[in-house]
Amino acid sequence: MRFDERFLDEIKSRLRPSDVIGKTVKLRKQGREYVGLSPFTKEKTPSFYVNDDKGQFFDFSSGKTGDLISFLQETERLTFVEAVERLAAEAGVPLPAVDPRAAEQEKVRQSLSDWLELAAQWFEAELRRPVGKAARDYLERRGLPESEWARFRLGFSPAGRTALKDYLIAKGAHPGELVETGMLIAPEDGGAPYDRFRDRIIFPITDARGRVVSFGGRAMDPQARAKYLNGPETSLFHKGHLLYGLAESRKILAAAPSGETPPLAVVEGYMDAIACQRAGIAAVAPMGTALTEEQMELLWRHHAEPTLCFDGDRAGVQAVSRAIDRALPILKPGKSFQFAVVEGGKDPDEVLREQGPAALRTQLADTIPFVDALFARERDLENLDTPERKAGFKGRLRQIAATIADKDLQQAYREELLRRFDAAFGRQPQPAFQPQQARRPYTRGKFWKPEDEMLRPQSALAETRTMVAQSSRLDPILAALAQYAINDPAILDDHLEESFTAQGFGDPALSQLAKEIIRLRLDAEHLDSATLTRHLASCGFNALLTDIDRAASQAGAPFMKSDVSLEAARSQWSQAFARLSRLAALDEAIGSAKGNLRGRSDMEVLERLKGERDALKRAIREWND
Repeated sequence: MRFDERFLDEIKSRLRPSDVIGKTVKLRKQGREYVGLSPFTKEKTPSFYVNDDKGQFFDFSSGKTGDLISFLQETERLTFVEAVERLAAEAGVPLPAVDPRAAEQEKVRQSLSDWLELAAQWFEAELRRPVGKAARDYLERRGLPESEWARFRLGFSPAGRTALKDYLIAKGAHPGELVETGMLIAPEDGGAPYDRFRDRIIFPITDARGRVVSFGGRAMDPQARAKYLNGPETSLFHKGHLLYGLAESRKILAAAPSGETPPLAVVEGYMDAIACQRAGIAAVAPMGTALTEEQMELLWRHHAEPTLCFDGDRAGVQAVSRAIDRALPILKPGKSFQFAVVEGGKDPDEVLREQGPAALRTQLADTIPFVDALFARERDLENLDTPERKAGFKGRLRQIAATIADKDLQQAYREELLRRFDAAFGRQPQPAFQPQQARRPYTRGKFWKPEDEMLRPQSALAETRTMVAQSSRLDPILAALAQYAINDPAILDDHLEESFTAQGFGDPALSQLAKEIIRLRLDAEHLDSATLTRHLASCGFNALLTDIDRAASQAGAPFMKSDVSLEAARSQWSQAFARLSRLAALDEAIGSAKGNLRGRSDMEVLERLKGERDALKRAIREWND
């Protein structure tokens, strides 16, 4: 039987760990915790602690820690299901009804989970074999010694096209199962599946209980099309619902001394999360998406006020803004976020290597409250040098407060934001605005950095303007392909080895746009639509983006319709793009054939190519699936 997180949380919310554990371990109150002799080792001095606030036990004599479920599993040798059933009965929570279909699905899921776990073990072993020497050297250069590899289950995928596939099939796996886990890619032309991860350092992605659900890979080849590659969405892995490093972070939080509330940081990448955890800081990272509402709720289950840590560049500023917008409606009393920015334009991994754990802990402890970041963002949207602009700012503050669903918190935010407005503008005259002075955001000296770091070279901007000038009449079909890639950048991950940057989605006016999209996707560990759109706008593509949106709306593309599922839309886009790629290849072949006509046979080849091209054009325009 499978239990979802809400069901498990309901059980835990109804039971006090000290009451349940106290039935088998003699406990006495000590401050905010309960202490007793370890049930796992023979000891005379108590080193076993139970904390009801955290819902955890900590046994310092054996190093074991966990919740009520793991306690019963450890002490009574119960299975996970048996432990949950025992606690549900004690809490008076009815078990979910057994659904035969769901049971069969769970059996399939368990099979897939087993193959993922076996793959993780194989990746770990490959890292230590001769084939993994370059990966080992890279990790050492990054300051991650061998003694830490097992903790994070780091591995290596060899360059062979079917190395993992061959190993798992020899163990009894079916190719279809491995495709479903995301470990293999099934070509659209019906060819044999092959390994998704090749010549990459592997980071296993686990759920909250530490079960492997997918993988992320960092390319060893500096010329690789994608520097970072994540597994696709599967029945086990939903990027927007999970956080990398959560299982390890739960252990760090659980082991915190009595009376302390350690931070829970949200960072941008795998290595940053690992760096924080090595420094004793609980840290997680989203995978290829902006922080979602589901991930925010997941964070709040483990910490009342997680710290969002972003780089200090333009992308980091945009990430802060997106997090604010998504969090506002779901803020609750006692549930919020705070922000931290690592100094010097560095990321946590660099700080750990260059300055050590103490420096990293100090920087992440220097946080800015959510309300401060919100007020600063709105204040710095424009120069508040006229009564009209100040009035507009005040109106925005009221509107923002109104987006908070909790009425009590909504009122508290309205009062606090308006109090800050009055403190800034209500009593003291403001100095006249100096046009030559750029207003800097509220920073405590470091929150946002100047935005000129992301400006493109002037030659690139000039080239971009030239391409935009050519975009007055875009083909709707090609515009739709480009628009969807902007809306869902993850679609590019399965096409990074295809040379469509040169053809610019089939239209010269889109050439520079395509190159910039791919450049950013290959350089970024993760990329979402909002970040991509803002980046393209900052590079001078604003007018082109408007033209693309207008033209795409006329295409009738099935993957652009609102009622199409994400999976179907991606499949339809891929099929359309494959046709576009084939069309470009045919155009090139026709051009070559025209220049090499020698006789009747050459003319027949040319006509056949033209016929195929015309048929393909008709298929594209009819959006045949």
